[in-house]
Amino acid sequence: MDEYILRAKAITKNFAGVQALRGVSLDIGKGEIHCLAGENGSGKSTLIKIISGVEEMNSGELEIKGKSYTKITPIESIRNGIQVIYQDLSVFPNLTVKENLAYNTIVADRKKIINWKEIESLAKEALGRINVNIDLNAIVGDLSIADKQLIAISRALLNNAELIIMDEPTTALTRREINNLFKIIKQLQERGISILFVSHKLDEVFEISDRFTIFRNGENIKSGATSELDDKKFTYYMTGREFEEKRFSYTRPDDTPLLSVKDLTLNHGFSDVSFDLYKGEILGITGLLGSGRAELALALSGYYKPDSGTFRLKGEEKRFSSITDAIASNIGYVPEDRLTEGLFMPKAIGRNIILPKIQKFASRFGFLNKQAIQDEIDSWVSRLAIKTPDAANPVRTLSGGNQQRVVLAKWLAINPEVLILNGPTVGVDIGSKYDIHEVIKELSSKGIGVIVISDDLPEILSVCSRVLIMKAGRVTSEYETADMQVHELTVEMTEDIE
Repeated sequence: MDEYILRAKAITKNFAGVQALRGVSLDIGKGEIHCLAGENGSGKSTLIKIISGVEEMNSGELEIKGKSYTKITPIESIRNGIQVIYQDLSVFPNLTVKENLAYNTIVADRKKIINWKEIESLAKEALGRINVNIDLNAIVGDLSIADKQLIAISRALLNNAELIIMDEPTTALTRREINNLFKIIKQLQERGISILFVSHKLDEVFEISDRFTIFRNGENIKSGATSELDDKKFTYYMTGREFEEKRFSYTRPDDTPLLSVKDLTLNHGFSDVSFDLYKGEILGITGLLGSGRAELALALSGYYKPDSGTFRLKGEEKRFSSITDAIASNIGYVPEDRLTEGLFMPKAIGRNIILPKIQKFASRFGFLNKQAIQDEIDSWVSRLAIKTPDAANPVRTLSGGNQQRVVLAKWLAINPEVLILNGPTVGVDIGSKYDIHEVIKELSSKGIGVIVISDDLPEILSVCSRVLIMKAGRVTSEYETADMQVHELTVEMTEDIE
């Protein structure tokens, strides 16, 4: 490449004796879309913080637009045209769109009196640069993740960004929103702006990037043109492991449903949903955002009370008024958002695992059998290979993949007959995703009926034997997955939808 906007050379970084980066290097050309990939803990975020001036390197060098730095401050990084859009997007949820867009300019100019017409003009200019239309007076906290992402990009452009670093920008986006984001990224590239796209998703790397760099355990593993990569190579560079690509195979034991749902309806959620789930089956349910799949998951798990329809478990009709009722009937639910719905992040790993069945360890006088509790915790940490030096550590100390395993352990501990998994691998890396899929298949082999609700179509096809497609609150079609391809499923999901 003839011209680079940034070159990171032999960067090292230690945190309290732990070496996060071991002499890594990264080159980003002007107007290039470069993907930085690696599993959780590989060092991607640490390098971003060094480039943005949030962390200091222990050794190495940053070269930005030809100028060398061994230490850089956040202000120097910004003045060099570097803008970082972190996963949390760093927007102010209580402020309006125009206030969020104009905030940096107001602070930089140290204005004591705010000119609202000027702010509105600035905000319109910012959104206009990427040709999007968002209500300037809307409170940002009320907007979708996709709109917040666009606000963060617009704000970066107001600060004359020449290199925009996007840290896992698609984690909470639907496929349609991802397509829109990629369109905007390509527009930025056409204007000569460089993009460092940080991700661990194979399909995104191939779709959006010109070149790639892969980290593993704080070290450079591979860099090159994305055209040189394929799925197998990418997975190996990321994990150091080779995975056998094998779809789930299922043989129905008999014609007696484990779970039978008939004409289930939740007003303003879904209508007349009917299906059967058999013992040991993994059933997929997919659909676009707003299709009703998320509401169905919550109704099946007792969070919502359906307005009509029947729900039978092993032939016996059930009516749930709460999640506690569902748990009592041996139905477990793993939510999509493990951070806010699935785990108590400040609490111990072990406490999170044992919580749903804690009463089973209490004597009739209310005393807990601490040894039995510890044995149960140790068993699940071992069985699900949760990587932690101590189950007494807060669950927030774990990687995303290990947090998801804790959520699984929490619900498997109740010995469910039916397990509902809503987005089981959202936000986890390739290795953890494969391992979680293997756990799901193992549950099936033990006779547990599993429902996987996901818009990750390769996941649905890999782990499920049958899939239901939902549109506008209804199940519109059903397919065996054995010979189905991703593009065929995509067409079925989006056909007849504006």
